[in-house]
Amino acid sequence: MNMRNIAIIAHVDHGKTTLVDGLLRQSGTFRDNQKVAECVMDSNDLERERGITILSKCTSVNWNGTHINIVDTPGHADFGGEVERILSMVDGVVLLVDSSEGPMPQTKFVLGKALKLGLCPIVVINKADKADARVDEVLDEIFDLFVSLNANDKQLDFPVLYASGRNGWAVKDMADEKKDLTPLFQLILDYVPEPACDLNAPFSMLATTLEANKFIGRLLTGKIQTGTLHVNDTVKVLDGENKELERVRISKILAYRGLERVALEEAHAGDIVAVAGVVKGTVADTICAMEVNQAIKAQPIDPPTLAMTFSINDSPLAGREGDKVTSRMIWDRLCKEAEGNIALKISRTDSSDSFEVAGRGELQLGVLIETMRREGFELSISRPRVLMKKDENGQLLEPFEEVVIDVDEEFSGNVVEKLGQRKAELVEMIPSQIGNKVRLIFNAPSRGLIGYHSEFLTDTRGTGIMNRIFKDYEPYKGEIDSRRNGVLISSENGTAIAYSLWKLQDRGPMFIDANVPVYVGMIIGEHTKSNDLEVNPTKAKQLTNIRAAGKDEAIDLIPPRKLSLEQALSYIQEDELLEVTPKTLRLRKRILDPIARKRAKPEIMA
Repeated sequence: MNMRNIAIIAHVDHGKTTLVDGLLRQSGTFRDNQKVAECVMDSNDLERERGITILSKCTSVNWNGTHINIVDTPGHADFGGEVERILSMVDGVVLLVDSSEGPMPQTKFVLGKALKLGLCPIVVINKADKADARVDEVLDEIFDLFVSLNANDKQLDFPVLYASGRNGWAVKDMADEKKDLTPLFQLILDYVPEPACDLNAPFSMLATTLEANKFIGRLLTGKIQTGTLHVNDTVKVLDGENKELERVRISKILAYRGLERVALEEAHAGDIVAVAGVVKGTVADTICAMEVNQAIKAQPIDPPTLAMTFSINDSPLAGREGDKVTSRMIWDRLCKEAEGNIALKISRTDSSDSFEVAGRGELQLGVLIETMRREGFELSISRPRVLMKKDENGQLLEPFEEVVIDVDEEFSGNVVEKLGQRKAELVEMIPSQIGNKVRLIFNAPSRGLIGYHSEFLTDTRGTGIMNRIFKDYEPYKGEIDSRRNGVLISSENGTAIAYSLWKLQDRGPMFIDANVPVYVGMIIGEHTKSNDLEVNPTKAKQLTNIRAAGKDEAIDLIPPRKLSLEQALSYIQEDELLEVTPKTLRLRKRILDPIARKRAKPEIMA
């Protein structure tokens, strides 16, 4: 079969999924009268709600007799593990860059990975019809990025197209007629090589993604490197050290044909397929014929930089909303997640009821927590903390990130000041040619950025855009001042009363509404001062049988400040936890009893 395997790579929100939609439509994958959701590849509920791609997904189109497998990859650095694995499955990449934003941190990350693998990218400057498009300058910036990433001469001689994924056209020159995506299809056929695979060698395939199908069981997806696989073939699974894990019979072979998965009787070298029947084998393992003894080398994955503690929900309100509350259930679910998501690392702690989960960033771990709560889990989550390490001289190193901020000039001073307090260094300040904008590039310690995003949005009145990506481990920068105010803590169990909350409003903004269940040690608001304060939100107004001369006071409650999952995770301190249930997020003190909490305070702070 005439075949091409490509991945679409780009920074978040540069239009990968929308472009794939256009390719599917114009290849005839959808019928003219077929109703299809926008961003059809973002099939997961969380992806649709957040408007981002979280999991890499495969599809395929047929164009002039050529079968093109297309992989849509995530654009967030937190899901970089997905991108790194996927690139080993393809023979070419389409690099998408926004016509006004230009190359961004994640563009640099994904392009660097592709160039290291020897792939020759096709560059598509997307959204070329935007009012603030600057296609010539962006092309220069892309070339500079290729040079800075040590691209070889062949990679530097990249073909360029200008496109609008949303409007479904691509052209070689902006003066050409903007009709359809034919130039992109043609360039993929001409520029991307066919899979270099040996059809006559014994079967071998590297597993790159894992998913659970409720009808078929575990499905491992990858590109067949050599040979042919038939349904009912007996194969073995090798790990990275060439050790045999199991021998299994392949019960099903599924290939992507458009958006559908089609069952095949046999599959050949070069095709991307999913196989069922493997029990122990997982991502980065090799599935191969019995005579093969050498595993296929998998791409190394960057280590995690951030960790949180997941523990059972032990609050007085535990078990009211979720049905998965035991430590065994939580551990089994985390093991299942880590099996398919190799960018995650899970480990047990000293306590049998809590586990450490390490990943790439707050967003990746936040998505895992949100997924688990929707499945009926109840959890207690600790504040995120960065993972330090030591160099050969014993010097403490911490993860640093490159932070790129696009902001109105009037807010730039405030942003520079706030990040300076968080030990970030301003590397570059680039004024924008359009509008009164400025681009700020910082080198910042990851721990200084925890909890900054919501503050950043407030400081820039919601107009700022912040992008960050892991850079390297650098020497520890010292203590960073925590400037958060104290909190208001409930001193009673019961239900919050409107009258009581109204009386407490001058103490600080509330996190809860009236008629919400509360318990001792639960955080119900933020104190206006730096110290924590215990208050009673369940106190009702004292009623008497004496008629008052004046009218009753009208209770006028200010709407509470509702924190999202990510905001709540970054808000809590070391001695606090986030209680996550299927319907509710509650902030609480780690130790609920006030007397025990006062005794333990020195230990927690240490």
